[in-house]
Amino acid sequence: MGDRVLMAPSILSADFTRLAEAVSLVEEAGADYIHVDVMDGHFVPNLTIGPPVVAALKKSCSIPLDVHLMIDNADETVGWYLDAGADLVTVHVEAVRHLHRVVQSIHAAGAKAGAVLNPATPVSLLRDILPDLDLVLLMSVNPGFGGQKFIEGVVGKTRRLAEMCAAAGVSPLIEIDGGINEETAPLVTAAGARVLVAGNAVFGASDPAAALKAIRAAGEGAIR
Repeated sequence: MGDRVLMAPSILSADFTRLAEAVSLVEEAGADYIHVDVMDGHFVPNLTIGPPVVAALKKSCSIPLDVHLMIDNADETVGWYLDAGADLVTVHVEAVRHLHRVVQSIHAAGAKAGAVLNPATPVSLLRDILPDLDLVLLMSVNPGFGGQKFIEGVVGKTRRLAEMCAAAGVSPLIEIDGGINEETAPLVTAAGARVLVAGNAVFGASDPAAALKAIRAAGEGAIR
């Protein structure tokens, strides 16, 4: 699986009046992705951004956009985000009616595809789709808001997913989103995660670049 931990700082916690500057800062600090949380006010109790912001980010950053669709109608609208420049699109198992079809459409557009599970959704639901996924995102908070406390039960869930992938002979990246910081990063990387989404712990820090590097170091230090 490797011992490299990829960092995906979430712009949900950035200053939206200085978004290009925030993205540039974490790019220079070595971020691997920019995590873009799209919320519709229906699937989750919050409303954030849409395709125009994704398109603007695509023009202003040089690293891949990891677009996380927390929306009810990804089946019908995933193309909007692909056209806007998303490099990786993750959709929620709980919200998508035809997961395999959506994954196929993402791949057909030349992007990478991922599936997302909320904290209470079992990893077993992904068994038949695993070979088609580039990434699996496990939520370690209930989606909708930044700054929530990490749900510790996701550590065991991460381990179960890693074991399921190994048994199936596939190796999608395992990404964790929610409450990730220097203390929680080692818990999930030791269990098999290799992509960490960090919002408040990075953009809420006095030195976001140093915070990003510290979280990555903490995560990599726990990999045996």
